[in-house]
Amino acid sequence: MPVTAVDPRYPIGEYAPQPFSIPRKVEWLADIKFLPLQLENAVLNLDEAQLHTAYRDGGWTVQQVIHHVADSHINAYCRFKLALTEDNPTVKPYEEKLWAEMNDVQKLPVNISLTLLHALHARWYESLKYVSDNDWNNRTIYHPEQKKTIRLWTLLGMYAWHGKHHVAHITSLLERKGW
Repeated sequence: MPVTAVDPRYPIGEYAPQPFSIPRKVEWLADIKFLPLQLENAVLNLDEAQLHTAYRDGGWTVQQVIHHVADSHINAYCRFKLALTEDNPTVKPYEEKLWAEMNDVQKLPVNISLTLLHALHARWYESLKYVSDNDWNNRTIYHPEQKKTIRLWTLLGMYAWHGKHHVAHITSLLERKGW
């Protein structure tokens, strides 16, 4: 049987929405809770040259990926808080590719964003574990770039996937390079 090559852009596949279930909620909340540790472990023994290696041709460096996750998840945390306190709030999109080129991403070590992620995810997880099953399905945000309303449940799945997606970018690079 032929081996199918994995698309390096999506080492765990693209995000696919899933119906609400208690076991999946528990799994996705654990993904949010433990992501900072998984990212930290993925880059634990990398040197500067390795941190400045792109995870794929045309992709971001490992350093950019780590800082991107922090940027993205700060926005996610705010989106969840807005959805839980307002009626279908319109969220602010941002230019993630431009954010990844900014000086803080280029010059600061990854431990800054890893530390931020540990604190952020502790807060995020603590706020999410009390969301009612009803709110997962009925609380929403409006995303003007996508021109659609998105349920909190869908957002939880997207961000649980997002973290694993970027950890896999790093770990698949480590495997390919033999690091």
